[in-house]
Order: sequence, then structure tokens, then C-alpha cells
Amino acid sequence: MNYNETGIHSLQEGKYEEAIAAFTKAIEEEPDNPLGYINFGHVLAATGDTERAERFFQKALTLDGDSATACYGLANLYFNEDRYEEALKLYEKALQLGIEGPDAHFMLGKSFERLQNPRLALPYYQRAVELDGEDAEARMGYGITLATLEYFEAAEPEFRKVLELDPDHADAHYNLGILYAVSTDDTESALYHLKQAFTLNEGHDQARDVYDMILQRLN
Repeated sequence: MNYNETGIHSLQEGKYEEAIAAFTKAIEEEPDNPLGYINFGHVLAATGDTERAERFFQKALTLDGDSATACYGLANLYFNEDRYEEALKLYEKALQLGIEGPDAHFMLGKSFERLQNPRLALPYYQRAVELDGEDAEARMGYGITLATLEYFEAAEPEFRKVLELDPDHADAHYNLGILYAVSTDDTESALYHLKQAFTLNEGHDQARDVYDMILQRLN
């Protein structure tokens, strides 16, 4: 029996106790195989036991310092704990070790964003979008970063693409509204998108506040 496969299946179904039992068996069967420790780290992270999860990811890295999946798992753990600088180093290492797909690029962009360094975030968001053009959140990150750097003409189509993918994306409407308000004279479009934002999300107070401010300025 492949206990790692059994545990992953249980983890995907949210059966955490069964997953833990399977990964425990995997580690007992192959104590020098980092995969069991990585998988155990994932289930511990999913259940909120971050201290133990960190130890299991670190154990995997002591067994295989070039494990991209262990680096990525530990990086996600650190990111969720607001330990962005530590997360950055591990995301970068995971990329260097050949981890595939757009997610690591996206998370590097988010880490630089959280560290208030949009210029360094930009190329990673851009690469994430290049690798998966249908990822609305990657496009949001890319668009927001472009707008933060005042590349408004480049940001606009990114927000519009998000709305093509998800017409009810309140934050995309909000950011388009702000973009029109600060970089154009198109007040009508600014008001439209801001209203869409707080209509779709009644708790979007920022959109409502900016909308009201623009109306007061017009009156």
C-alpha cells in the first residue's frame, strides 16, 4: 500500500485524522524519505498546527535540501504566519530548484507586495499571468501593482480581463473606479465601477466613500 497516496486522498477529502494516520505509516515505513514529512507538514498546516508543521517541513529539508516541494510548503507556512522575508527566500529557492507552474511566481509577487516593494513584485506577477492567463487573482495582483507604480494604461486592461473572467469581482470594479478617478477625466466610468463595487459587496466601504466624495465634488 502507498500510504502517501492514501493520505493525500484523505487530505483532499478533509479527512485529517485518516491523512495523519496514513502519513505516519509512510514515515514509519520509509523514515529517510522526505515525502512523508512533507505530506505530514501539509496536513498539520491545514489543521492550524503551524509549529509542528514547520518541524516536519524542516525535517524533510534535512533529508533532502534540494526538495522544491518542501521549500514551497514551508514558504507557504511562513507567508501565512506573516513571515514574508523568510517566505521569499524559500519561494526563490523553490523556483531555482525547478518547481513548476505559476503559483510560486504569484506568491513571490504577494510576498514583495506585503513587504511594500511593488517594483520587485511586478515581474513575478507578470510571469504568473504569462503562465496562467485565466488566473483572476494573479491578474488582480499584477494590475494593482501596475497601478501602484502609476502604470495606469497598462493596469486598465488587467482589471478588465479580471472582469471578463469574473464579472462580479468587486475589487476589480473598485480598482478600475479608482484608476479612472485618479488618472482620467472619465468621472462617469469612475462612478459606475465604484458603484458596482459596493453593490456587489455591501461591505466595501472604501468604494462607497470614494463614490460619495466624487459626487460631492461634482455638486
